[in-house]
Amino acid sequence: MDRLTSIDELEALRNRLRKEEEEARKRSTVVVCGGTGCDTFGGHAIYDAFEDLVEKRQLHDKVRVKKTGCQGLCERGPLVNILPKNIFYQKVKEQDTIKILEETALNGGVIQKLLYSDPGTGQKVVYQQDIPFYKKQHRIVLKQNGIIDPLKITDYIAVGGYSSLQKVLTKMSQDDVIKEIENSGLRGRGGAGFSTGKKWGFVKNAPGDRKYVICNGDEGDPGAFMDRSVLEGNPHSVIEGMLIAAYAMGSQGGIFYVRAEYPLAVNNVQIAIDQAKGLGLVGENILGSGLNVELRIKKGAGAFVCGEETALIASIEGKRGMPRTRPPYPAISGLWRMPTCINNVETLANIAPIIENGAEWFCNIGTEGSKGTKIFALAGNVKNTGLVEVPMGTTLREIIFEIGGGIARKRDFKAVQIGGPSGGCVPLEYLDTPIDYESLQKVGAIMGSGGLVVMDEKTSMVGMAKYFMNFIQDESCGKCVPCRIGTRRMLEILTRISDGHGRRGDVELLGEMAHKIKETSLCGLGQTGPNPVLATIRYFRHEYDTMIKGEGH
Repeated sequence: MDRLTSIDELEALRNRLRKEEEEARKRSTVVVCGGTGCDTFGGHAIYDAFEDLVEKRQLHDKVRVKKTGCQGLCERGPLVNILPKNIFYQKVKEQDTIKILEETALNGGVIQKLLYSDPGTGQKVVYQQDIPFYKKQHRIVLKQNGIIDPLKITDYIAVGGYSSLQKVLTKMSQDDVIKEIENSGLRGRGGAGFSTGKKWGFVKNAPGDRKYVICNGDEGDPGAFMDRSVLEGNPHSVIEGMLIAAYAMGSQGGIFYVRAEYPLAVNNVQIAIDQAKGLGLVGENILGSGLNVELRIKKGAGAFVCGEETALIASIEGKRGMPRTRPPYPAISGLWRMPTCINNVETLANIAPIIENGAEWFCNIGTEGSKGTKIFALAGNVKNTGLVEVPMGTTLREIIFEIGGGIARKRDFKAVQIGGPSGGCVPLEYLDTPIDYESLQKVGAIMGSGGLVVMDEKTSMVGMAKYFMNFIQDESCGKCVPCRIGTRRMLEILTRISDGHGRRGDVELLGEMAHKIKETSLCGLGQTGPNPVLATIRYFRHEYDTMIKGEGH
């Protein structure tokens, strides 16, 4: 396709692509999940098998095959969905492809053995929208995952992609955009929950010859894969968010900071950037508007501490990823000492829907203090692991038992770790806690980036605390003494207790050290690192005492 030089050309392209998509939908569409999880279980081979079958049998006029991003239900992958009926198959194998093509794609029949089976009732479910895992979600960021091919910009444009950028460039001033985002109540989805609109305002008003927008894709929590799946499955949604942010703040450059352990995400984002640049949606004089924004990728080495803003900036600049004291904050002095806005992947993916539908629409989702939806990576001892997007205010019980299908292996629920190594565990008595920033803080946890690790009755909470402290100690950059030395001493005490050599007063010492480290550490890693230990002591003190007395072995 030729480079688009005006808003009118983009609109004309969108209209043409929509008509082509409407025509294509008259055919049966075999949708294969191409997320990392499904690919690991053979999804790529399944996609290739469908492509070969359609080619050999010359069925292009009757069937099309599409590979999409992560569809969420990772526990049941590889996943195949047959449109337009939404007949949903799970745990598909390569040898199933011929039967799916012949019986379902061509004739509309249903293959019973491939259907989702409800873990509670055992009932088979035919249609994707009727599966509790999907039925109880509210998808905004993940809405197009499972629908569009992430490697085709035309797919994104056909479903309305870049229409929010178009609206911004033709109908909204910089201040209008910032006000809309601030009025929406969108808060950063990376953990801290700071107002996105206010952050944008700080950067816009900061003096500087050049300003930067950075997408933080350095997702490092054990068991978390929300940002990875968005970058893999719908990279253009994040690019559009970055372009709108750049326009609002007067930025000329944007950087995707993505850990190198996410090769599929890096690949898909690079392809998306190249495609957007080829169409004139990235680069100089975007759509003839005078907006100039260049985008590039910086691959991180996988250091957890680089999720912290100033450490991330240091890494981009070619320095060791270590945090610095603040102020000045990055909004005033960030990358190359220029005003810099850092938003995480999920935050940026929310921008286009807010601009399209308005701040009031977004405000009507969620709670008074926590607007919109939140994506969680549901993992651990739960029947349906995967990606879940729900309105803020949804309870932990609803996510774990209604969406997640309950505890695996017929065991009882014990606790859920929320917020990763920086979060805290929530026990049974708080299972009805609504997930929002304020409610979680009251029970000793934080939202974090969105990891949810479910633990059953067999889980040792001391062992869990030791695991996360080992992670924090290993990932500490070592710059400040409280984090470098304090986390090591806490890990030594936890190891001693776990090995049956605990001493009287160890629990009290752990608590005292945890509070000191939180109060005196330089960055968020040390300030939140002791949280899992404090939470387990708060709710499961008896397990510590039992181990110290020698009764746990």
